[in-house]
Amino acid sequence: MRGRGKPPLVADRRTPGKAAKKTAAKQPASGAARRRKAPARTRRRNPVAAFFGGIVRWVLRLIWRFTWGVTTVVALLVAGAVFYFQSTLPPVTQLLDGRARGSVTFLDRDGAVFAWRGEQFGGQITADTVAPELKNAIVATEDKRFYSHFGVSPRGIASAIRINLREGRGPLSGNGGSTITQQTAKLLCLGVPFDPDKWETEAAYEADCRRTTLWRKIKEATFAMGMEVRYSKDEILTIYLNRAYLGAGARGFQAAAERYFGKSANEVNAAEAAMLAGLLKAPTTYAPTNNLKRAQDRANLILGLMEEQGYLGAREAEYARAHPAELSEAAAARAGGYFADWVMDGAPAFLSSDTTEDVIIRTTFDQRLQQAAEDAMKEIFEDKVRDGSKAQAAIVVMSADGAVRAMVGGRKTRVSGAFNRATMARRQTGSAFKPFVYAAALDLGHTPNSTVVDEPITLNVPGSGPYSPKNYSNEFMGRVTLTQALTHSLNIPAVRVSEAVGRENVRKVAEDFGIQSDLAAGPALALGASESTLIEMTGAYAGILNGGRSVRPYGLVELRLQGDDAPLIGQEGGMGERVISERAAQSLTYMMHQVIEAGTGRRAKLPDRQAAGKTGTTQAARDAWFIGFTADYVAGVWMGYDDNTPLTGVTGGGLPAEIWHETMLRVHEGLPPRPLPMLVPESLRDHALEGRGAGRRNDPAETVLREVLRTLLGQRN
Repeated sequence: MRGRGKPPLVADRRTPGKAAKKTAAKQPASGAARRRKAPARTRRRNPVAAFFGGIVRWVLRLIWRFTWGVTTVVALLVAGAVFYFQSTLPPVTQLLDGRARGSVTFLDRDGAVFAWRGEQFGGQITADTVAPELKNAIVATEDKRFYSHFGVSPRGIASAIRINLREGRGPLSGNGGSTITQQTAKLLCLGVPFDPDKWETEAAYEADCRRTTLWRKIKEATFAMGMEVRYSKDEILTIYLNRAYLGAGARGFQAAAERYFGKSANEVNAAEAAMLAGLLKAPTTYAPTNNLKRAQDRANLILGLMEEQGYLGAREAEYARAHPAELSEAAAARAGGYFADWVMDGAPAFLSSDTTEDVIIRTTFDQRLQQAAEDAMKEIFEDKVRDGSKAQAAIVVMSADGAVRAMVGGRKTRVSGAFNRATMARRQTGSAFKPFVYAAALDLGHTPNSTVVDEPITLNVPGSGPYSPKNYSNEFMGRVTLTQALTHSLNIPAVRVSEAVGRENVRKVAEDFGIQSDLAAGPALALGASESTLIEMTGAYAGILNGGRSVRPYGLVELRLQGDDAPLIGQEGGMGERVISERAAQSLTYMMHQVIEAGTGRRAKLPDRQAAGKTGTTQAARDAWFIGFTADYVAGVWMGYDDNTPLTGVTGGGLPAEIWHETMLRVHEGLPPRPLPMLVPESLRDHALEGRGAGRRNDPAETVLREVLRTLLGQRN
């Protein structure tokens, strides 16, 4: 029984720790333990997700490494480019005047500046020497963070792109977000100098420099950073101050300050500084010489920016708005545009239009007389020409030696490079040519009292047939003196005299007096069938005033390089050889004086002094002239249409004579009256001048007969 009984209760032998492990296994795991084991359970539960998750992490690591690699490479390339550009940049002083051509400054007869041509450079200025208002205006307008960025402004670029896209343009079109440093880089054409073999003109070179492409912007930004490494901020601003184009041919703020205000850039006030800074956006559009009101409005915006950024106080800004910038007297007048262009055309190209130097030209120009001519023409057109008329006029005023004092080449007076009707338009002269006919006769011994018959005449012109001139009035006065014939501008007597003294003589007198155009070969020569320019005709009349010597109209007195004392070109006068005798010239002056006193030129009569002149009206009134002189000045006026449309109700004795009258009234203000150098006939004596054999010029017998007749007539007078 004992053997079959249950075994005694004895505790099991256990290895120490096993019970604890089993007990622990039966208890719930702590939160930390569960979290440590959770990933293992997740991987066991989502093997596919784990696989793709691994791929994603691998790709992200690859992209991260690639990005860092590319960034490193780009950074190294940019750094290399920046280092390269900064190493190639020259000293600041070599970059201040980057013009490919020079300038021409015109001085009037008194030595005052009145016009500029080419690219004006006023001299080197620095950010330290310009007026603080100007420096502040530029920074406030163009780059308010100029002194804090590294040459490129990411915020500025992002803002510009946003504005361009919002306004429907491409991201790089319109606003560029360029800093002053980037703009300076563009002014330097990213270090590429002008090459005439690559670019035909400087304008083409600059257009290429202003191209906007992504690659260009990248290169521009890199170049700008190179400048930031090479130069200080003020040095960069100095380059910008000297190279920026500011309209009217002005390169740099010094030239612009001189051009518009007649002062240095270190003397401008806040209003002037704001106007100059406003030009940077669009130099031609905002140039005060083009539209002063528009330039002032733009300046007010700049003043607002300066006030917002703390450069101006409220009272200072309000004062500047209340006292806007005004043009200097010379800039406001914009005088002598036609005259300056004419002088430029006559000077050697390498010292004028194509100069690479800065040239100073002293001229014969008189600004007071120029204003007188412009005011006279304006008054007549406003008061006596219908609104909307496209008729044009031109005026030339000169001294007896050919020194041109004033020139108006058209109704628009403030111009540059415009068509100059005073020097370029070749028009028929009409009766304004007749003084040369009578000059030939007087030089051969006839007098103002010599007579000629005013009656119908028909001449046989070889190759053309019969020629029958008519008077303007279609009436005939019978026998008249040469003075009467010229006074009333009779056509038939002029033809008769021309035929009697010989067309060759008339032609030679006209040519020697300076009429360079081809002169008509037939009898219509006497009636001004040939063409000429106003300046030629006025110069020829100056020859009559000076006693019968030829005149070459001139405007250039002295040409020198800026900074040099010795002139390269000089001229003292335009007097030439004698054409007719002094007696003949003085007799002709008397005859032309009668034209104004009692003839077709009465509207030109001056109230306080003697004057002489001649009217001219061409066929169908396509051209109307009046040219005349006092003892002091010669003036010529032409009027007509550019397309040769006939004038309506206008003759040389009408509006042209009135323009001449108004011009000369103003020209002679303050001048004491002086008598004309004329020879008044002692008595009235008739001398026949029939012109026998007119039209048969090749007959030697007739030629001898005419010479005998001239000799006899000369002895009788």
